[in-house]
Amino acid sequence: MVKKIIDQYCRFLAVLLVAALALMVVLVFGNVVMRYGFNSGFTLSEELSRWLFVWMTFLGAIIAMHERGHLGTDSLVSRLPVRGKKICLGASYVLMLFCCWLIFKGSWDQTVINMKSTSAVMQVPMGILYASGIVFAVSATLILLYQFWRLLSGQMAAHELVGIQESEEQVHGEPASAASPARAQPQAPRTMP
Repeated sequence: MVKKIIDQYCRFLAVLLVAALALMVVLVFGNVVMRYGFNSGFTLSEELSRWLFVWMTFLGAIIAMHERGHLGTDSLVSRLPVRGKKICLGASYVLMLFCCWLIFKGSWDQTVINMKSTSAVMQVPMGILYASGIVFAVSATLILLYQFWRLLSGQMAAHELVGIQESEEQVHGEPASAASPARAQPQAPRTMP
């Protein structure tokens, strides 16, 4: 049940990301056309695009956390026995939860401080920008706590004990260099007629 809720939440965030990216593209492209074509522009475009980019970064990080898509290295952990993998994964969850606390605390402080100051163009509280860190920290903490509970209760399969996701080439059994036949064979240099 918890997994289903987290999956639905991440799907909702993905829809928000698509909408934010579409709006950002329209704002930036429209502003470029207005400036070069009509010697004017949208005053809102630059500031709102910057805010959307910050929110997209934090919301995308939540989805990556859920899909285990963040960067990592498993050269040591993958060679450990199951017990060693569990210990390393548990330690990484504790460290990530601590980092989420630090992000939450810093974002909360900045949000409170900046709720009284407004942005230059949109005239909305600057605290809204910093609240993106709070949303990330709370969401990531809930995902991590669920995963940690699964680890402690023995519900994780052996392949889930490594905290990162393999690249697509390695998942499909192809080494990274042989993923594309065009890359594997050197091409002859072209000559001019």
